[in-house]
Amino acid sequence: MSDQTALATWDDFERVALRAGTVRQVEYFAAARKPAYKLWVDFGPYGIKQSSAQITALYTPEQLLGRQVICATGLAPKRVAGFKSEVLVTGFVRDDGVVILASIDQTVADGSPLG
Repeated sequence: MSDQTALATWDDFERVALRAGTVRQVEYFAAARKPAYKLWVDFGPYGIKQSSAQITALYTPEQLLGRQVICATGLAPKRVAGFKSEVLVTGFVRDDGVVILASIDQTVADGSPLG
């Protein structure tokens, strides 16, 4: 749980959106310190955004390609080993550190907001 003095404001929350996107390209990210993929995620009218995602333990590139994922958008880009990561792919971290992707159980339009 976060420190009470560091709570986000509603204005902070409103600048970030959780949106559905489809993974269009996947590459192993050899330069990353921890095992990761470079992902290119299609958000329809919002374009294709890049993300560095530490999801190699359970997911192969073949399993990710064409899969819809839930991403936090509206965040400032972050440089990861020289790669511009523009969105955060969401998931749940198990006790052993392995990430389980948050999932969408039926197809929605790319760019759809979580409501």
